Formats: sequence, C-alpha cells, structure tokens
Amino acid sequence: MIARTTALPLLATITVAAALSGCSAVDRLANIGQAPEMSRIEDPTRGAGYQPVSMPMPAPVVATRQANSLWQEGSRAFFKDQRASDIGDIITVVVTIADKAAVDNTTTRTRQNTDAAQLNGLFGYEGSLTSVFPEAVTGGNFLDLGSSTSNVGAGKVDREEEINLRVAGVITQKLPNGNMVVYGRQEVRVNFEVREVVVGGVIRAADITSSNTISYDQMAEARISYGGRGQLTDVQQPRFGSQVLDVIMPF
Repeated sequence: MIARTTALPLLATITVAAALSGCSAVDRLANIGQAPEMSRIEDPTRGAGYQPVSMPMPAPVVATRQANSLWQEGSRAFFKDQRASDIGDIITVVVTIADKAAVDNTTTRTRQNTDAAQLNGLFGYEGSLTSVFPEAVTGGNFLDLGSSTSNVGAGKVDREEEINLRVAGVITQKLPNGNMVVYGRQEVRVNFEVREVVVGGVIRAADITSSNTISYDQMAEARISYGGRGQLTDVQQPRFGSQVLDVIMPF
C-alpha cells in the first residue's frame, strides 16, 4: 500500500502532467484509427503566421521608351518569357544539400598562483599579533596564499546530412527592385504518416533557369523545413508532460 505522504505528491504530479498534455491527448484520442488530416490548399498570405517581407530597396528608376523601338526596358527577350515573374506564378525550388562536418578539439589549461606577505614591522605592535590572531601567526608568516587551477576540455562534432527535394512554390510578393518572395509547401501521406516540406525565401528573376527552376542556394533568407506528423512521429516524441518535467527537473 502506498503511504499517504507518497500518494499525494504522486497524484499532484499526475494531475499537472495531465493538465499540461490535455489538449494534445484529446487530439490524439480523436485521431485513433484514422489517418492524419492533410492541410487545405489555401492562400499562404492569409495564414496566421504570414508576414510580408521587407528588404532594403534601391532608388526607383523611371522607365523610358524610345520612339520606333521594339525593345522595352526590363524585357529579357522579344518573345514572352514563360518563367515565373509575377504574383501567383509557380516556380520549382530544387533543394540539394550534401553537408558533412567533422571537428575535434581538445583544450588543456593549468595555472598556479602563490602569494606570501610578511609583516616585520607595524608601528611596534607586530609582537601583539598573537593576541588577535592564533598563536601560530607571526610577523614573518602573516599572509601566505596559494591557488592552483586545472581545466581540461574536449569536444567533437561529426555530422552528415543529405537532402534532395524538388518543391513547387508560388510567388507571393514582388519587391520594388524586382526580387520576388517564393513560398512552397508540399504534403505527402503514406498510410498513417504525413511528410511535410516547406520552402520559402527571396529570389532574383535573373537566377531562374529556362526550365523555371531555382536552386535553394540562390534564395536569400531561405527557410527550408522537412518533417512529418502522424503515428510514427507521435511515438518517437516524448510526451508533453515528460518534456515539461525535463525542463523543470533536468537532473
């Protein structure tokens, strides 16, 4: 039988954990036996967390048209360009990341310090030190300090990442200098797991290839997210109550 003094704290802990993870638990219970729902296709600029991009812009240039000329300033060809150039146009973002880093660092630091002070004369009162300090204190050994420190640190980083993705995005904003803001989101559901890819950033029209694609490394302020949700992801993640307890009591 659990003692009352033990049962009360245990009951309080369970109650707090249940309260903190209540909403998440209700959502998971509601989706038992069902595949996770996919997000609706909607205007990304109307999302709750969407914010228009504000970037430094050069001074505006007034376009001029020459008489009897077939060429228009800003055009890239005599024929219509099929590449993305305006809000609502679609462009393919190519993400190819092959990153590898290995760092091994060791640091050793040692320091010793010794301080000694003698009080051979103190207005003739040096002989009275024993009446104030312990009997072992004399003018010759009035102060004697020593310290020693030693620090040893070792760190190692070894990681390898490889991502190959192609995501179709939409031009959501056209900046005054001609640069464009692109946002793309892709969801793929396999059985009870949804894999989600989100890309976004600022691109130049000149960097778009003839096949209407652009590489991720040509995107300024690039944001790339690859993750998922569903039964497998839910099992791999610790419970919300456990995460809260880990923050409150990390040891």
